Amino acid sequence: MLSRRGVPFASLAAGAAMTKAHARASQPATPVNFEVPLHACDCHTHIHGDVEKFPFSAGRVYTPEPASPDEMAALHKALHIERVVIVTPSVYGADNSSTLFGMKARGATARGVAVIDDKTTEARLDTMQLEGFRGIRINLATGGISDPDVGRARFTAAVERMKARGWHVQLYTTLPMISAIKELVLAAPVPAVFDHFGGLEASLGLEQPGFADLVALVKSGKAYVKLSGAYRSSKLAPDYQDMVPYARALIAANADRVVWGTDWPHPDSSHAEGRKPTDIAPLYQIDDGRLLNQLPVWAPDADVRKKILVDNPARLYGF
Repeated sequence: MLSRRGVPFASLAAGAAMTKAHARASQPATPVNFEVPLHACDCHTHIHGDVEKFPFSAGRVYTPEPASPDEMAALHKALHIERVVIVTPSVYGADNSSTLFGMKARGATARGVAVIDDKTTEARLDTMQLEGFRGIRINLATGGISDPDVGRARFTAAVERMKARGWHVQLYTTLPMISAIKELVLAAPVPAVFDHFGGLEASLGLEQPGFADLVALVKSGKAYVKLSGAYRSSKLAPDYQDMVPYARALIAANADRVVWGTDWPHPDSSHAEGRKPTDIAPLYQIDDGRLLNQLPVWAPDADVRKKILVDNPARLYGF
């Protein structure tokens, strides 16, 4: 049986028990202070399953703590969010099993964004379409890729594979790389989706190189941007007030091309001194209730918030 927001009651109960017992992933400490519209979607999450069942890639650059579907269900119950997009993180390489595990736990209210490689066949992509995957992710940030030629080549190859099935291409990257691929995005037959505010640095101001290109791409309708992971761009915890002008600028550019996400369970992919890739990197403890309460600051109009939380995700992910 589903709750009013579409999350299985059994999962919610199990999530609450896990949260009290041994959860490492954060849970909201602050209640949501505005009316979240029905069918709202968290467009950026990850699942880190049991390592025995879902082993990490040998080439990973960090090792996160576990984060289960039950914990995610508890998170979304607290946030009054029904739908979710689960994104395969870099630690699994091109193995999307843990993401699919999370999607199956949520059923029809979940969609996935996969990581693929040259060994991923078209037949496998056909199966993934049936499973609920709607896009692929190119991660240029965690691996520290800054060569524009590499970025252009990887984006071009991804678009070539996605154009026949209409999936989007999601990029975790930086503003300089967005500038380098801008013309390719404008010409692409499928949408580009930039997560985590396009990798901007809040301290550098609205005039920082590349932000105008991100705004222009959103305004063109060829690209979406995720208002997610504000803590990756700002050091002003817990409300990240210096992100307000960026969020408002992106929303003003084209409210039909903006989505929102928690980035739960908030993995720490940074290169901490002395920490080996195989050492456990504790998850960031982020108050997602407080993060969600920033959305009315960024978008005071309830109709605009419905676009960001409901309408745009439904269009992009096919809910």
